[in-house]
Amino acid sequence: MHKIGLIIRREYLTRVRKKSFIIMSLLGPILFGLVGVIPIWLASREGDEKVIEVLDESGYFRGKFEGTGSVSFSYLDNSLDDAKSDLNSNNSYGLLFIPKLDLDNPTGITFFAENNPSIEIQVSLERFLKNEIENIKLDQSGIDQEKLDKIKTDIDLNIINITDKGEKEGNVGVATAVGYIAAMLIYFFIFLYGVQTLRGVIEEKTSRIVEVIISSVKPFQLMMGKIIGIGAVGLTQLLLWVILTFVIYQGVLTFYDIDISKSKQIELAQNTDATPNADADMTEIFEKINTINFPLMLGTFLFYFLGAYLFYGSLFAAVGSAVDNDADAQQFQLPITLPLILSIVLLTAILRDPHGSLAFWASIIPFTSPVVMMMRMPFDPPVWHIVLSMISLVIGFIFTTWLAGRIYRIGILMHGAKVNYKILFKWLMMRN
Repeated sequence: MHKIGLIIRREYLTRVRKKSFIIMSLLGPILFGLVGVIPIWLASREGDEKVIEVLDESGYFRGKFEGTGSVSFSYLDNSLDDAKSDLNSNNSYGLLFIPKLDLDNPTGITFFAENNPSIEIQVSLERFLKNEIENIKLDQSGIDQEKLDKIKTDIDLNIINITDKGEKEGNVGVATAVGYIAAMLIYFFIFLYGVQTLRGVIEEKTSRIVEVIISSVKPFQLMMGKIIGIGAVGLTQLLLWVILTFVIYQGVLTFYDIDISKSKQIELAQNTDATPNADADMTEIFEKINTINFPLMLGTFLFYFLGAYLFYGSLFAAVGSAVDNDADAQQFQLPITLPLILSIVLLTAILRDPHGSLAFWASIIPFTSPVVMMMRMPFDPPVWHIVLSMISLVIGFIFTTWLAGRIYRIGILMHGAKVNYKILFKWLMMRN
């Protein structure tokens, strides 16, 4: 164990001292923080005011368009040809032409502009025109708008989970988001640091450094030390990313006084009364987030993060020991990465039925359990499912480590030989 500890320390310190590790540990949180802040900042800023000219020959919409802080409307009385000819010279964003309309078939409404308008403005104009025409038709039919508004009903389905400990509020949307994020993080880091393990073994093998190291330690000890050391580097970087991303995100919001509850949209006058209170929405969102058992999620995430890496890392190390370059490693990487890709493909089906038989078996089989179980965790799977999945992953890690060790002890000292699956099987069956 002392020798394995020395190898772990060497692998860990060698990598965390690299400029690439330091740069990515700092650059990653900055990028993640900006990805979270920039959309909020863009949504909260006013931007340049856009003037839209309205030529309404129908007379139905005169004075009805009322702009927001970023859009204003100007009404015209001249002809369509004159309005189009003046469009480029008066710096208007566009010209909205409304001909005389058949309310039962309102066609011919056109937006003239030098360039295509933004999708936000197009959707807002279409929505406003649709709602206003419906209101006019309601008035003409004699239907009371107030009574119709009372008839319309919004339903917000409450989710209550009944457990042995009592009842607790649940939320499918938040659970889905949390599960996806956790599953994708594990998937991403397995690939990232699994490949690092493979390349690290190839580099030491091709540079013949390993021949010197093997004189002091057993191949199995070297493999274990390398796998655990690189895994510790991955865990360190993940924790740094989470902590620094949160600090940078909150720091930027505070420094620039950005209010995340103010997400400005182009809404015309008719829709302003239906706009929900932003502060109430944010409070509701945070209440839904609090329904997730984050201590349990964090604990299981760390377990599956480490377990998945140890499980797959040993296989990547075995592949690295069997080949002399990255090109030769490609044929052996595919069988390793296919179960990971399959676990991502299965997420949609798991989300459709997180407590079904497919979800159960996919969360028990070690090849797919780390990703699939993290998708299931926010949906409160039975405790025995979690325990059985963890035991299965530990057994799987022990087996793959033993399997990889048999390949590693021979492959690490082989140079120049073309390795195929037949040779790998021969190494597996070879006696000590």
